[in-house]
Amino acid sequence: MKVGVLALQGDVPEHLRALAQAVPGSSPIAVRRPDDLAAADALFLPGGESTTIARLLQEARLWEPLGARLRDGFPVLATCAGFILLATALSPGASGIDPPTFGALDVTVRRNDYGAQRESFEGPVRIEGLAGPAYPGVFIRAPRILAVGPRATSFAWVGHEVVGVRRGAIWGLTFHPELSGDLRLHRMFLAAASRGASARAATTRARPPG
Repeated sequence: MKVGVLALQGDVPEHLRALAQAVPGSSPIAVRRPDDLAAADALFLPGGESTTIARLLQEARLWEPLGARLRDGFPVLATCAGFILLATALSPGASGIDPPTFGALDVTVRRNDYGAQRESFEGPVRIEGLAGPAYPGVFIRAPRILAVGPRATSFAWVGHEVVGVRRGAIWGLTFHPELSGDLRLHRMFLAAASRGASARAATTRARPPG
C-alpha cells in the first residue's frame, strides 16, 4: 500500500518521518500534483494553515480529484488544519475568513477555538480500540468539534470532549499525532486502511465478469 502526505504546507516532514518510522522500509509519497495523488492508496492531510492549504490545493489542481476520491471513501487521516478541510460545516470564528471544505466528515468545527499559540497544550487522549496507555495528544491552535452529526462516529476524547471522528476510512483529529513521538495511531490507521483495501480487492475478484 502506497501512503501519501499532502505536501503543500504544514507539518509535512513530521508526517513523512513518522510514517517512515511506523512502517520501516516504506517510502511515503509527498503529494504535490494530481499524478502523486493518483498513485497513493491512502493519504495524510497535515496540520498547518487551513486557508493556505485550501488555496494551494486549488492552485495545484488537487481540489477536484481529492474531493472525488473522498466521495469514494478514499482512506484519509486528517489532523488539525487538514481536519478542518474535511468538515461539513465551519462555525464562524474570530480568526478571519474560513476556507472552503470537502464536507467529507459530518461535523461542525470552529477554527483555533482553544485560543492563540500560547494556549496550545498537551493532554491524554482516550482512543477507542487503541491498546495501552492514553495517547499523548499535542494540540496547537487546535480546532474544536462543536457537533458530530449522524454520519460520523466519535472515537477520540479528552475527558468528555470529542477530539477525533471518523466515517469509514476517513478519520479526522484535532491534535497532532506526528508530533507526539507515539506511532500507535499512525499504525492503527494504516492497518485499518490496509484491511479495507484487501476487502475491496476481494470483492472485485469475486464480482462476476460483465
